[in-house]
Amino acid sequence: MIDATLRYELRFCSLFDSGRGYSFPCDPHGHVDLDALSEQARNNYLYARAMVGRELSVPALRPSGLH
Repeated sequence: MIDATLRYELRFCSLFDSGRGYSFPCDPHGHVDLDALSEQARNNYLYARAMVGRELSVPALRPSGLH
């Protein structure tokens, strides 16, 4: 059973600069609702996806610390 109160994020970490990267709210399956993101966040998400393996790691699905 999935806890509806638990929030998740998809985190892309920098391959070169520890502690840097991008994170985006998502569902428990790692799907990001692009329509719910601001234009800037949507652009950052698309950039992060394009940079996997070049500048960023494969994204990790994690429980979000923001409630």
